[in-house]
Amino acid sequence: MSEDPRVSFIIIGVQKGGTTALFDYLSDQPDLALSRVKEVHFFDDEARAWERPDYTDYHAQFPPYDGRPRGEATPIYLYWPSSLERIRAYNPAAKLIVLLRDPVQRAWSHWRMEYARGAETEPFAWCIRDGRQRLFASAPWGHHREFSYVERGFYAEQLERLFSLFPREQVLIRQSEQLRSDPASILGDVRRFLGLREAPAPQPREVHVGRKMNYPSTLTPEDVAHLREVYRADQLRLRALLEDE
Repeated sequence: MSEDPRVSFIIIGVQKGGTTALFDYLSDQPDLALSRVKEVHFFDDEARAWERPDYTDYHAQFPPYDGRPRGEATPIYLYWPSSLERIRAYNPAAKLIVLLRDPVQRAWSHWRMEYARGAETEPFAWCIRDGRQRLFASAPWGHHREFSYVERGFYAEQLERLFSLFPREQVLIRQSEQLRSDPASILGDVRRFLGLREAPAPQPREVHVGRKMNYPSTLTPEDVAHLREVYRADQLRLRALLEDE
């Protein structure tokens, strides 16, 4: 039993990559202590005094410490500037989990979510082209919580930063498509990564299915081709990064 009350593992990305489903599966594991809400949004909180951080209210998001590994899932952490540095300062031994999804499908799903909740009013085709300029008027510069449909899909860039801060052995990277098709294998990988014993296979489930409504856009072949070209160089870098995974 660990005597360290710090949060020991975090699902740090990616948004719309199956993190809600993974958190839901892990919440069934009695030997884990997960946060009371899935997305704690602590390390991306720009209002905090990061020169002298107080972790009291962060730890208050978890059950009273009883030796079980504590974990949370805030998928913006991989993307948001300074989040990973803040995690390292908090717990340099933290184990970090990343679920990757096809970046084109991720961008499309992200846009649908923002449109459905009213944060986005523009069509998808505009958002992934001219709409990217909106990020240069935001703070931190070049980043945006809602409109970062394209930018969050540059996985190699984000993982290179992650690997510059944490050893590879502290990072588990898996594909969201595998979580959907074979959740037992992903849950087994996660448990081994966390140093836990094998557990019964979970029943597959659908979690956080996108809202059904009339959207003003469809994902056209032109949009797909455009995004494939945008991501081409990053995807080549990603394959090189993950060739040993």
